[in-house]
Amino acid sequence: MRKILVLGGTQYFGKKLVEKLIANGDDVTIATRGTKTDPFGEKVKRLVIDREQKETLAKAFDGKEWDLVYDQSCFSPIEAKDTSEVLNERVGRYIFTSTQAVYEFGTLHKEENFNAFTFPIEYKGRREYPGYEGYKEAKRASEAVFHQLGKFEVVSSRFPIVVSEDDYTGRLKFHVDKIISGQTIGIPAPDMRYSFIDAEEAADFLLKIGQTDYSGPINPGSSGDISLRELIEKIELLAGKTAIIEETGHSDNMSPYALPGSWSIDTSLAVGLGYKFVDLHKLLDALINHYITAHGKITE
Repeated sequence: MRKILVLGGTQYFGKKLVEKLIANGDDVTIATRGTKTDPFGEKVKRLVIDREQKETLAKAFDGKEWDLVYDQSCFSPIEAKDTSEVLNERVGRYIFTSTQAVYEFGTLHKEENFNAFTFPIEYKGRREYPGYEGYKEAKRASEAVFHQLGKFEVVSSRFPIVVSEDDYTGRLKFHVDKIISGQTIGIPAPDMRYSFIDAEEAADFLLKIGQTDYSGPINPGSSGDISLRELIEKIELLAGKTAIIEETGHSDNMSPYALPGSWSIDTSLAVGLGYKFVDLHKLLDALINHYITAHGKITE
């Protein structure tokens, strides 16, 4: 039985990962701030930590060791450094949930397009990284710390936009609801392109790569990408409604996918290693139809 530590694991696909680890028969410990309830009951052990307070990590992890760590909650290089130092010689393998945002804006990025092994590290806390640009820099620097310190074997899983029926962000649902309701959506740059992954497949990927000896960065997700224009056209077709789009928008109608540039990844490395992901259009069609049905039930 493997002993596994999950930093986070009480929200979205992190929660799905913990459920899969339990089903796999692993001995699972989750470490969180302890402010959220979870559905795991007595199936997991629990530790209370604050990623911004190194001493809480040292206290919680004292005298303990694990075969594998999944990090779902690191958002700064200081947190990465503190965790690496505290867990040094307590774990041999570390899987960091990163993001396609480590790449510059652009399309179909391959893993070598961002080199975490040479990226210059400036140590700052999570509160010093505001907005999308801050998020990008925080994840870049965190990856760099994990790979450059070399405390353990590291996988950086660079996820694209995660979607599912139970997506707590409601970002895809936002577009479906606006179009069905005849409300305006602000999309300044409709030709920006993005990649996606199903939340269940994201959790399954983390489970399976944790059963291998792979190390380094990797891009999981459905192959290819789609523009906002194509996504809107897809919703229009499936909903039988015409979208109202304006190039400028306000906070209440701006598309949550209206980012400053394209962000998409090339997933050929993961696919070549045998990982399987649903076709991008099948994924989006199924979710759009689910949200259309859900919208109809709410308005009945």
